[in-house]
Amino acid sequence: IDVRDQEDGASSEDEGRKESVENYTGVGISVSFNSKHDDQQRIQQLSGGQKSLCALALVFAIQQCDPAPFYLFDEIDANLDAQYRTAVANHLRDISSPSSSSSTQQNGEAGEEGGAQFICTTFRPEMLRVAQKCYGVRYAKKSSNVVVVSREEALEFVEGEKQ
Repeated sequence: IDVRDQEDGASSEDEGRKESVENYTGVGISVSFNSKHDDQQRIQQLSGGQKSLCALALVFAIQQCDPAPFYLFDEIDANLDAQYRTAVANHLRDISSPSSSSSTQQNGEAGEEGGAQFICTTFRPEMLRVAQKCYGVRYAKKSSNVVVVSREEALEFVEGEKQ
């Protein structure tokens, strides 16, 4: 993390920590996707998929510290390569699983950690393969309807969209 200074735009890494938070104008993020020894890149230099992964990492970090009962994600996998779509889908499956945490306390109330519900829209098969339930939106007679569809139907639809 690179913190920017109000006075001359210099980073706090170069000058040491400032006395007051008011002296800062922003925070930058530098990441490496290849290895620890690879050159760090600033967020502005990243591809759309890499930016998406950074945003998701931030959401997942917040989720681990201060979990919400559900999350609504709209095509978070749209810019990701297949390997990252699979990794994100598997991660969502793992952290939404009640067995990944103490989802039920002794009094029967929902636990504080894990077991969150993730509602995701997607046109990619990787997310569908780990989904517990799939829905389709159908338009007929000037009206949209949401219906439960099988995983096979959802995959068929998504595969048909590619062509």
